[in-house]
Amino acid sequence: MAKKGVAKAEVLKLIDQAAYQEGAVVSRTIIDEPVGTVTAFAFAEGEGLSEHTVPYDAMVQVLDGEAQITIDGVPNTVKAGEMIIMPSHKPHKVRALKQFKMLLVMIRS
Repeated sequence: MAKKGVAKAEVLKLIDQAAYQEGAVVSRTIIDEPVGTVTAFAFAEGEGLSEHTVPYDAMVQVLDGEAQITIDGVPNTVKAGEMIIMPSHKPHKVRALKQFKMLLVMIRS
């Protein structure tokens, strides 16, 4: 069993792991281990995460919709079926251009 999140060996439909809520960002931790995390997010249109940095590389896979992910001042439009790597120690922020869902994989070691 993961320390937080869902049971291991459970079949999951990624797109259903976080539900859209008007005016909100919803997240659900799937795996939370010392070496990294896997988290599903659902963003209402126009919602986002403010600029921040983390000391770990992270991968975002967009499952549904479209977002602008700005990394080190450079905006990137990412759509369903696409992914982007956010390098450690680089400021980044996320904004939903349309409602969107993403899977965030953060590697800590």
